[in-house]
Amino acid sequence: MIDRTIKESVIKAMNNKPVVLITGARQVGKSTLCAEIKKEFGYEYVSLDNLRERETATKDPELFLSLHKSPLIIDEVQYAPKLLDVIESIVNKVKFEGGNNKGMYILTGSQIYSLMENVSESLAGRVSIVEMSPLSLREIKGLRESPFVIDPSINQERSAENKIDINELYEQIVKGFYPELYDNPNLETETFYSDYVRTYIERDVSQIINLNDKLKFQKFMEVIASLTGEEFVGNNIAKSIGVSLPTIESWLSVLVAGNIVYLLEPYNENSTLKRVVKRPKLYFLDTGLASYLARLNNKDVLKNSIFSGRFVETYIVNEIIKSYKNNNKKANFYYYRDADQKEIDLIMLEGGTLHFIECKSGVSYSKKDVSAFSTLKKITKYRVGASGIICSTDTIYSIDEEIYAIPIGAI
Repeated sequence: MIDRTIKESVIKAMNNKPVVLITGARQVGKSTLCAEIKKEFGYEYVSLDNLRERETATKDPELFLSLHKSPLIIDEVQYAPKLLDVIESIVNKVKFEGGNNKGMYILTGSQIYSLMENVSESLAGRVSIVEMSPLSLREIKGLRESPFVIDPSINQERSAENKIDINELYEQIVKGFYPELYDNPNLETETFYSDYVRTYIERDVSQIINLNDKLKFQKFMEVIASLTGEEFVGNNIAKSIGVSLPTIESWLSVLVAGNIVYLLEPYNENSTLKRVVKRPKLYFLDTGLASYLARLNNKDVLKNSIFSGRFVETYIVNEIIKSYKNNNKKANFYYYRDADQKEIDLIMLEGGTLHFIECKSGVSYSKKDVSAFSTLKKITKYRVGASGIICSTDTIYSIDEEIYAIPIGAI
């Protein structure tokens, strides 16, 4: 079993709040993590995937919580939102009576929009929210994981312990990062993703929206999988599938809600507002799922395709975001593109300082490859710190002042 970095954040949250909510896509390992916590800390566990338990929780939440005493883990809590009001009254009562209400309930759910609406109404101030991602490569390799920073000495040390060549990179991208693929080495990747997509559409999507044409929804998923790392242009997608723009926007919100895709917002500030592109970029949160949907079913097909650069970019952006989420640390991420097509793949804003990142699959780069860095640096009101190109180089080298080529393994 692979150790999950996020576990430490969950335990810390258990010691600080009455309720911990673990969100994340289907099959990212929420239930497995809860099983570890159950064993280690003596929680009772109940899953609302069990239809009998779900019926009781829905029809009589007070009875359900009287039958299942805290400390309690409730898996897939989105199936019974009425539980949240009763949980609120229970944790308030314990606090009013002078008891310790920390860590009474751990909840999990995979439909973040519906969950967050109910949580914000019922458990404001009483809940700590932890978002769980698919595995990171450092987790898979059993390496310590901390939020990614651009620092030559740190980057060199991390890349030395996490060497990854270009063939391994493409193989990893196609396989993806869902834990079951690593727990069960006999499981074929294509079989896993075929089952995953079918279950996701049948069970999760159909509960959020009235889906009359499941084949068109799957076609929608396939189209945007091929567009991972691109700006989201809804009109073009609507025309290619043969549905309306509002339908496309509704379907996109479902994928965001299910933690299937991530929208990276464009960077702008007062000095740049008139020149920047205002559409978000779309990334699949698992490259294996995107590869399956885009029919890029092995590393050689991907490597030699027109999609290779964007899938490498998706991998890099995902691994950086995971490094923050897995440590339950907030970072502000953006991308930049102006009217002159000057582009920066990823911008990190932290502590009033911007860090620019380009994502590449090659090895050798020069100052001309980061010309957009100087463009934005001239007009931003923020300080610009260490920046770089994350690529397939074996060792760090300097491109310009405080701009480095950084091995992918440094993430």
